[in-house]
Amino acid sequence: VTNDGSLPNVQITGSDNLSCATTNVIRTASGGGSYLWSNGLGTNATATITAAGTYTVTVTGLNGCTATATTTITNDGSLPNVQITGSNNLSCATTNVIRTASGGGSYLWSNGLGTNATVNISTTGTYTVTVTGLNGCTATATTTVTNDGSLPNIQITGSNNLSCTTTNVIRTASGGGSYLWSNGLGTNATVNISTAGTYTVTVTGLNGCTATATTTVTNDGSLPNIQITGSNNLSCATTN
Repeated sequence: VTNDGSLPNVQITGSDNLSCATTNVIRTASGGGSYLWSNGLGTNATATITAAGTYTVTVTGLNGCTATATTTITNDGSLPNVQITGSNNLSCATTNVIRTASGGGSYLWSNGLGTNATVNISTTGTYTVTVTGLNGCTATATTTVTNDGSLPNIQITGSNNLSCTTTNVIRTASGGGSYLWSNGLGTNATVNISTAGTYTVTVTGLNGCTATATTTVTNDGSLPNIQITGSNNLSCATTN
């Protein structure tokens, strides 16, 4: 009488794990005549697994001996670490700005900006990028673009006007980064005016926005209204 007490040579094949993109994985046992999986996975040699954990298969050989083997399933549900770089905003001088997303395998921007990591934005608003990692998990981040369209607050100081004794007057503009006067007066904030007329200064702010202001210079060239009184004349009796 012999005793065949040899145990089944149990093997489990399959190494895939779960992720946001992979919602089920296959494990296949071999080495026996019948199989019984833990966790209610049934009695087939092949089991479909949808949850992370450690699974055991009990294999019964044709001689009635049993042996077990285990397999571990993990779930990579880590989200992409989304970052958006770029902080410039729109202004009269800056008509478009750049934003760049990072942290994933693929990108999808809102507002029809497309699927590139880097986008060019020309309109104010809040923009969202959806980033999908290599494991299929997604995360979002937002960036806000504003527009500084504020106009320079222009002031022109100086109120003197021309006359026969005042042949030039000073006007000084303020409120901007650069200045341009009409009538060929140049680009200084302060100008010297020697002719009557209306003068315009165009002021450009640091944000590139422009505004204008005007000043009027008059010339009081009116002559004195002279009158001489006295009509007596000299004679032998009138000596002065």
